[in-house]
Amino acid sequence: MSRIHATAIVDSKAQLASDVEVGPYSVIGPHVQIGAGSKIGSHTVIEGHTTLGIENTIAHFAAIGGPPQDMKYRGEPTRLQIGDRNTIREFTTIHTGTAQDDGITQLGNDNWIMAYVHIAHDCKIGNNTIFSSNAQIAGHVQVHDWAIMGGMSGVHQFVRIGQHAMLGGASALVQDIPPFVIAAGDKASPHGINVEGLKRRGFSPETIAALRQAYKVLYKDGLSFEEAKVALQKMVHENSSDAATAQKLTEFHDFIAASTRGIIR
Repeated sequence: MSRIHATAIVDSKAQLASDVEVGPYSVIGPHVQIGAGSKIGSHTVIEGHTTLGIENTIAHFAAIGGPPQDMKYRGEPTRLQIGDRNTIREFTTIHTGTAQDDGITQLGNDNWIMAYVHIAHDCKIGNNTIFSSNAQIAGHVQVHDWAIMGGMSGVHQFVRIGQHAMLGGASALVQDIPPFVIAAGDKASPHGINVEGLKRRGFSPETIAALRQAYKVLYKDGLSFEEAKVALQKMVHENSSDAATAQKLTEFHDFIAASTRGIIR
């Protein structure tokens, strides 16, 4: 029995694994590849140069792989790459990249993308992220592993959201959120370390305590940005006997040091 509904339109050039399910009235374009175990709901469009890995679930009325909403786009064959085991819910839109960047929008593995989310061109999304309903991110945004986006939040282009960070609902983010930090508000400001999230993901009490101290150095000790970076680097050396803690402090420091838009303050 065919797993592709009789009303679906699947281009003969599309490459679908034999067990891919495609629901009623969905449209699959000629440059699309879909891996084994994936399920496509009804009335969904997957177009462009789009690749999906294995065991992805895309719900009804999603629009995946459409051209970027960028007035500079001139039809270049840019791409969208989606990894494995992602859940992408109703009315989500994810666009291909632009020639002004590296031409690729990327979504990693095991992400949970709720309804009405928009992921714009050239975004780089890691693994195990959660995008609550109506989260909207502009072009060239980076969202690192395990980050959480609150519902109805909006993110300015080129912003980075660090690993294990959390952005509260209805927030407007215009600068980077360092790893492990909770942010919320319009415009979003820092509200401490994501302690509960880190506990759930197996961070040791010692590592969490060190990250809370790093947050204090950055936000509470009255240091300039340059002074804070020096103090954080010193913390890395002071915790060198604990490899896991030193690694997380290094990631905190390096993310901040690499910021081009500045961090939330």
